Amino acid sequence: MFFLWPEYLWFLPALAMLPAVYVWLLKRRVKTSLRYSSIGIAREAAAGRQWRRHLPPALLLLACCGLLIAAARPVARIPLPWARSSVVLAIDVSLSMRVSDIKPTRLAAAQEAAKVFLQELPKNIEVALVTFAGSSQVTQRTTLERAPVVTAIDGFQMQLGTAVGDAIVLSLAEIFPDQGIELGEMTFGSSKMQGRSLDDKAKPPPKPFTPVAPGSYDSAAIVLLSDGRRTTGIDTLVAAKMAADRGVRIYVIGLGTVEGDASTPDGTAIYMRLDEPTLREVARMTGGEYHHAGSAEALRSVYRNLGSHVQVLTRETEFTGLLALVSAMVAMGAALLSLLWFGRVG
Repeated sequence: MFFLWPEYLWFLPALAMLPAVYVWLLKRRVKTSLRYSSIGIAREAAAGRQWRRHLPPALLLLACCGLLIAAARPVARIPLPWARSSVVLAIDVSLSMRVSDIKPTRLAAAQEAAKVFLQELPKNIEVALVTFAGSSQVTQRTTLERAPVVTAIDGFQMQLGTAVGDAIVLSLAEIFPDQGIELGEMTFGSSKMQGRSLDDKAKPPPKPFTPVAPGSYDSAAIVLLSDGRRTTGIDTLVAAKMAADRGVRIYVIGLGTVEGDASTPDGTAIYMRLDEPTLREVARMTGGEYHHAGSAEALRSVYRNLGSHVQVLTRETEFTGLLALVSAMVAMGAALLSLLWFGRVG
């Protein structure tokens, strides 16, 4: 736990002096002298209720401590199953996805499994969709709505090539829009070197970031599905290092045959070997997991298991309001007890 305004905590020693002031005021109070035939009898009569006299001031002191700590704005990392998090689905739409070793085709099986995943994912988790082949694009921006994502999944258009690294970088840009991650600049170089159109607006400088431990960012995850190896774009492991430095886990699903020979529905032979070593390394570097799904049912099972990984989110949560509310209730309780027992507040 830490405090956003820790300077307020310097007032706590002053509160620690209040009990001494309270005792001093009790001794200083002028009392009317009463004569009893036996002082011992009076003391015995009052002894059973002495604690009532001190309980309201003690509760008030406790409330003041709570309010002072609340003023310092305490923040703690708390697991919040209901808090928002996001998942980016990065799905391969290269021409090899037409292969029918997974019935009816790899692409159809992937589409069906993705829809099952969306149905079982908690409604408060945002989803984005990235498709990649020779180029990569954000097909659906991050949203809580499932219908637009399903529509985008149904509208996949296959292309030549496989740019796995580009898909990872584009997914990171969607997760961290304020970090200035530019796929174009990483591919073709800085816009300052190439020149810029007069119509282009100057972009704000990207916010610097400090590398964190792999898998430590709990607010987002990437689910990467591919059936082949990188043929173009940014190196896959370079992109995986970017994700690892930002703490984002990548759950990788290798789809299709590992040996390499397959054919399309029209009988055209395709040589396709799944690059399992690289995909496993992507999962290892980022603290994620690798699964090989050789059938449609296995693919759906993998997606179901992935859904359980991203349901609980741990975030830094400020609980100033809760602490202030509890302290105010304690103060009200002290006032009510004082009014009930002594007929006055104070």
